[in-house]
Amino acid sequence: SYFGDKSSCVENASILNLTSSSTRGLNSTCAGKTPLYSSRSLCRSHTPLMGYSVTSSSAVSAHTAASVIVAVVEGRGLARGEVGMASIDLKNPEVILSQFADNTTYAKVITKLKILTPLEIIMSNTACDAGNTTKLFSLITEHFKNVAFTTVQRKYFNETKGLEYIEQLCASEFSTIFMEVQSKYYCLAAAAALLKYVEFIQNSVYAPKSLKVRFQGSEKTAMIDSSSAQNLELVINNRDSRNGHTLFGVLNYTKTPGGSRKLRSNILEPLVDAETINTRLDCVQELLQDEELFFGLQAVISKFLDTEQLLSVLVQIPKQDTVKTAESKITNLIYLKHTLELVEPLKAALRSCNTPLLKAYYNSLEDTRFGIILEKIATVINDDTRYTKGCLSTRTQKCYAVKPNINEFLDIARRTYTEIVDDIAGMITQLAEKYNLPMKTSFSSARGFFIQMNIDASTLPNGQLPSEFTKITKMKNTYCFTSADLIKMNERCQESLREIYHMTYLIVCKLLNEIYEHIHCLYKLSDIVSMLDMLLSFAHACTLSDYVRPEFTDTLAIKQGWHPILEKIAVEKPVSNNTYLSEGNNFVIITGPNMSGKSTYLKQIALCHIMAQIGSYVPAEYCSFRIAEQIFTRIGMDDDIETNASTFMKEMKEITYIIQNANDKSLIIIDELGRGTSAEEGIGICYAACEYLLNLKAFTLFATHFLELCHIDALYPNVENCNFEVQHVRSTAGNKEKIAYTYTLSKGYTEEKNYGLKAAEVSSLPSSIILDAKEITDHIAKQILQRQKSTPEMMKQRAVYHLAMRLVQTARNSRLDPDSLRIYLKGLKKKYEASCPAPEQKDE
Repeated sequence: SYFGDKSSCVENASILNLTSSSTRGLNSTCAGKTPLYSSRSLCRSHTPLMGYSVTSSSAVSAHTAASVIVAVVEGRGLARGEVGMASIDLKNPEVILSQFADNTTYAKVITKLKILTPLEIIMSNTACDAGNTTKLFSLITEHFKNVAFTTVQRKYFNETKGLEYIEQLCASEFSTIFMEVQSKYYCLAAAAALLKYVEFIQNSVYAPKSLKVRFQGSEKTAMIDSSSAQNLELVINNRDSRNGHTLFGVLNYTKTPGGSRKLRSNILEPLVDAETINTRLDCVQELLQDEELFFGLQAVISKFLDTEQLLSVLVQIPKQDTVKTAESKITNLIYLKHTLELVEPLKAALRSCNTPLLKAYYNSLEDTRFGIILEKIATVINDDTRYTKGCLSTRTQKCYAVKPNINEFLDIARRTYTEIVDDIAGMITQLAEKYNLPMKTSFSSARGFFIQMNIDASTLPNGQLPSEFTKITKMKNTYCFTSADLIKMNERCQESLREIYHMTYLIVCKLLNEIYEHIHCLYKLSDIVSMLDMLLSFAHACTLSDYVRPEFTDTLAIKQGWHPILEKIAVEKPVSNNTYLSEGNNFVIITGPNMSGKSTYLKQIALCHIMAQIGSYVPAEYCSFRIAEQIFTRIGMDDDIETNASTFMKEMKEITYIIQNANDKSLIIIDELGRGTSAEEGIGICYAACEYLLNLKAFTLFATHFLELCHIDALYPNVENCNFEVQHVRSTAGNKEKIAYTYTLSKGYTEEKNYGLKAAEVSSLPSSIILDAKEITDHIAKQILQRQKSTPEMMKQRAVYHLAMRLVQTARNSRLDPDSLRIYLKGLKKKYEASCPAPEQKDE
């Protein structure tokens, strides 16, 4: 038998006895058959899968509850910094392996763990030996304080055993994994410890050749560190974690838990392969252009349950059979039938599609195994057995799932059950007539059958129910109660049910043994459904706003782009702005007063970039992007304005991380660096950081209040200055000047200077002091400007540089016809001539 049970986590918890509540208990061992494990926290719901049925209510929360267990191991000695990871989702029978070299910050490890949102983390006990705790262990425990943490003896991190596990458990469809991981010793070691531990706590084993195993290389997706994900509010709102004002919230119109999980993982790890992204975009475009295809697919996809979780139950063999095991097997067989019956409608919806990916999905659904399984189910299960909502309907479906005349004793038991149910209904009708009260039969999974009645208490004799009724509850005018006779009949009903479930269970086990060899086609179906759900979600988001399809080139060009999250919050559409970065113009310094829109604009660029790289349309009139392999953000928070040591150290850690990990294909966004220290030091740090980043070909947007930084463009021709415009408005009352924010980005650096002096003018500071301050400020500013002024030679070199970069871009990307190209080149020539100083011009 291959259907997992819902066997109790409490039983497993009592065996494991994982109750150590402090780090001191990490070196202790737990009671039980396998005294190998210890934990710093109470044993939590280690088996959400087993106690979790695929119902409408659970489908809503399926993607939110943590259900991933991760094993992490690090090399020792010269191999320190080489990290292996293995993870499995208890709702999805897929083992993900990864191995990579990390630096001393262990940023990759922390980022991957943040993306996985683990229920539990497993490490070797040698990582936390007394007085010799590893840095990796310390960092993980620091970042994941609310996650259960378990240590396992080092001998269970065994790469040979890990490879044996994979050879034994990996389904034949995914057997190429052997070639990928056979020399990756650390991820194999992590897999060995993970699978042994999961089988132990689940009280079940995975069936042979049943798991999907894949190696996830970091080169296939863009890296967004956890700090950047938080800054950009990709999946969690910083003010309120329950708030949907996130990029995930903007794009999430998925109908299935699998689709929702797929969307979340893609947002946190965008693609870096332009061909794959364009394949997705082709699908979104066809869905937008073909309404029949869009609504037809959406109608079918919305009927799917959590296919990944169903698979996870299918591939586990419980170590003991209980009533709950039997009930779970029957339930999940009904879910399997329901899922397979949706394959033909899904094929029908895809039949007229044109894009290669949708056609490939249609061809995959031609797999004959779907029909074979359904035919075998049809020989045993009633055709009208359906997935239904409601506990009584579900119970009825399970009781009568198996066809009559297959087992004579089962048929007798079901007739007995029917008679008892009829007797219960008849007894309640008689009680209603006896007392002349509007009683009706109700049912709940907790109480079984009970009596319900809607009546005003004042109409009851003495305001009380007759004495033969017990367990009375009242909610407004609704009474719920039972009687001694009804309790006895419920007990008879339960006894009859146990007989039915036991006999049905034996029949179902036999059926599942026959169909198990074909069950792996569900992996394919699960992937198709979740991906289609995500693509439909992208198309749905486009219908609610004027998004445009992105292109992928060697430039970052956005025409009239706006902030996707702000659009959902604001009453009016946000102000749109243009963005342009290229190889010859890859560093933009942005200035402007507080609240002029700098931080919002920077986040907007990163969010649009991520949307493009996951295959979504983008909020803009036109956009093209250069694929980013890493996206780094350093966004100033409100408390950054305060000058304190902790803020300054946080800034330094963030900029250090960016400098250590950035490369030519990075997108770097820095906002308000150096605000946590003195102005002189802040300018120095910003200048030095800019000069380092200018040596890279990364696209960098750098927002600052240090206007001195703007003059770096005199030394580096690939720097461009932009600013957010403001307008000065005089109020009629008191003739005071106020600033009106336009939120519009313009070329050049801001003309708004001396924000502090403007604030002083509206304060009660004496006017003589303000005048002195202005004179001193003007004098210092003139001295600085004189030192930083560009010479004619520097201006000419800058013009030559920009002309050369434009010509290179034209050669690479131009699609213009000869006449249009000639006009464009003439325009470049005029722009170059205008940028060069006249020969007779002299520097003052």
